[in-house]
Amino acid sequence: MSNRHLCRAIALQSLYEWDFHSASKDALGLLRRNIEEFAPDLDEKDFAERIVGGVAENREIIDGLITTFAPDWPLQKITTVDRNVLRIGTFELMYTHEIPSKVAINEAIELAKTFGGESSGKFVNGVLGAVYRDQIAKGVQKTSDLPKEETVKEEKNRHAAEGEAVPADPTPSEAFPTEHPHVETAS
Repeated sequence: MSNRHLCRAIALQSLYEWDFHSASKDALGLLRRNIEEFAPDLDEKDFAERIVGGVAENREIIDGLITTFAPDWPLQKITTVDRNVLRIGTFELMYTHEIPSKVAINEAIELAKTFGGESSGKFVNGVLGAVYRDQIAKGVQKTSDLPKEETVKEEKNRHAAEGEAVPADPTPSEAFPTEHPHVETAS
């Protein structure tokens, strides 16, 4: 299990307990206790703290988004696990710019599949997908979602890996699309 995935799992456990006690306990205190008990050698404790602290601090906004994009499910009717997986995923989509949106969604789906019910993964995917599409529709795009620009060295390595072959048939195909660097187009 990756370090960040473990952070998310411990964050989920802590938020579950926090939610169970109607947010009356200190969420970060619960997290620190759980890290000490279950993963004392965890390298990225600050990542887990950002998640838990961010969810607790922005709960009203996050819950509002969940309610908007799961209109058939009142927040209190969503299972405690699914509700907190959605909170983590929504937090990562809205407030963590270094985490690509697709990674945030996939990680939340994995948490839902592991700790939730039979249809939790699909439910979480649907809600977080709607949150993501809404962001895109509003023109909000995280820098981590933008295509990465290749350096000259990376481009040379990619070209070397692709080979120098030129297709016998110049018709674009999956192997040789029109923008392939080794396909000469007639001008």
